[in-house]
Amino acid sequence: MNSKFLKSGHIKIYKRENSKFWQMKIKLPKLKAIRSSTGTKILKYAENIALKKFSSLNKYNEIKIKNKSKNIYKKIHLVETEDLNKKEIEFILQEAIKFIKFNKKRIKKNNLLEGRTVFNLFFEDSTRTRTSFEVAAKRLGADLINVAVKDSSINKGETLLDTMTTINSMNPDVLIVRHPEEGISKKISMNVDASVINAGDGSHEHPTQALLDALTIKSRFKNFTKLKIAICGDILHSRVARSNIIILSKLGAKINVIGPKEWLPQNLKKLPVKVFTDMEKGLKNCNIVMMLRIQKERIVGKIMPNEKTYFKKYGLDYNKLQYAKKNAFVMHPGPMNRGVEIDSELADDVTRSLIQEQVSMGVAIRMACLDILIKNRDNVLSY
Repeated sequence: MNSKFLKSGHIKIYKRENSKFWQMKIKLPKLKAIRSSTGTKILKYAENIALKKFSSLNKYNEIKIKNKSKNIYKKIHLVETEDLNKKEIEFILQEAIKFIKFNKKRIKKNNLLEGRTVFNLFFEDSTRTRTSFEVAAKRLGADLINVAVKDSSINKGETLLDTMTTINSMNPDVLIVRHPEEGISKKISMNVDASVINAGDGSHEHPTQALLDALTIKSRFKNFTKLKIAICGDILHSRVARSNIIILSKLGAKINVIGPKEWLPQNLKKLPVKVFTDMEKGLKNCNIVMMLRIQKERIVGKIMPNEKTYFKKYGLDYNKLQYAKKNAFVMHPGPMNRGVEIDSELADDVTRSLIQEQVSMGVAIRMACLDILIKNRDNVLSY
């Protein structure tokens, strides 16, 4: 069956093998899908007929489709936070807010991305990121393919780029990639037609994690410029730390980074942060305390600190939290090492901990990113 999508997937033009005429399917919020023949064998005429029908229906529809000109983020990839400016970040957060409300509904399903194909390609372990991207894609109506990397041809000697170009030949809309090699997502984006989302590349970047963290903070504080945020722990090996420093500082927050001297990267001087090795000094007047996981898989061959000693000096508990502002909130990207990075009781304290809220915000952010990138890609391909 030949098919083509218009208006960000709200219109589908298709022709079955034995059919003479092009058919159209139009879907709008709160309206039943309309299917009918366009009565023409010529695709161009079929598109015009479907667009006229769409316009007449949308005129009376309660939820209007946003005009392209309102889209601040025009790119078709999301691979590095450094590529984002403040307005683009704010636009993505604002788009995600719509999906926060949507995700609280009893029936959490729409057809914004019906007929679209999204690939999850995770070359490192993941629970939250992988599953939240899967939930996000399916709630938007997309077809989601989880590639079992351990069973793929990479184990037969195929290069990563060969794997990606093979999948690209299947005409996917989005490739979501997690890989231990720094900068690999950008390299892939330059070699495929699909949109690419970086779901973590080594110790380099994790854009959607930083965006969901910003959205979580935004749900509690209206103005980032009045905030002081502490990011604590294994800064050197953390892609979450780097992406959050970039995103949150661009939004106007002041950032303190706190950690053992050996886990503070040398390039921190180039970033808009204040650096501390002492929790009491670093947490002073902070509104948010963001703890980081010790990246044990990236500390191969290096001396690991004793966990009890580490917790005593850098693990967050109620006593250390007193150094921060009164009623300061606690965050952690997960997975947590309880009793090492954070006290278990504090992590579960719903009056102080935003950790589970971060997970919920992750679905909303990833829905927004998929929706935005696919719409942008449609606009590029339509020229």
